[in-house]
Amino acid sequence: MGAIDLLYWRNVKQSGAVLGSVLLLLFSLTQFSVVSVGAYLTLAALSASISFRIYKSVLQAVQKTDEGHPFKSYLEVEISLSQDQIGKYADKALLYANTCMKELRRLFLVQDLIDSLKFAVLMWLLTYVGALFNGLTLLILAVVSMFSMPIVYEKNQAQIDQYVGLIRTQVNSVVGKIQAKIPGAKRKEE
Repeated sequence: MGAIDLLYWRNVKQSGAVLGSVLLLLFSLTQFSVVSVGAYLTLAALSASISFRIYKSVLQAVQKTDEGHPFKSYLEVEISLSQDQIGKYADKALLYANTCMKELRRLFLVQDLIDSLKFAVLMWLLTYVGALFNGLTLLILAVVSMFSMPIVYEKNQAQIDQYVGLIRTQVNSVVGKIQAKIPGAKRKEE
């Protein structure tokens, strides 16, 4: 099952479990520090595995069986990263970092006035968002949106597309009027 299937609720139990787990983690982070939440989660997992190991050992002793270690198959799985995998991820991270730096340089050094103004307006709007919400609240809203918006869009696609088209037309009209009034802001043909 892929991420798309989870977001579109193809298997309701799995989607619900993932959404519930992620929201529980995020709500925990609103009450406790990252270190505390990480320590508690680690202790919970360790307690579960120790309890299961002891349970299986007692069960083997009572039934006089010789099944061995209950996690033996997992202990034998190779989990190391190869040099190729590390290189591939490092190359992707390097490409992403370079792309971000080039774009930020372009925006901050005003290579294109309209794009820099759009970026400035976005940052100005984010100051208001930051005053209303903290990062965890935004993350919680993003997770809830990720699990609700795709299914809502799938069920109401025609109406949503119609309204998005109207909004896009209005925005393009306003942007065109603003560009016409700013000297030297003529956009290159796209």
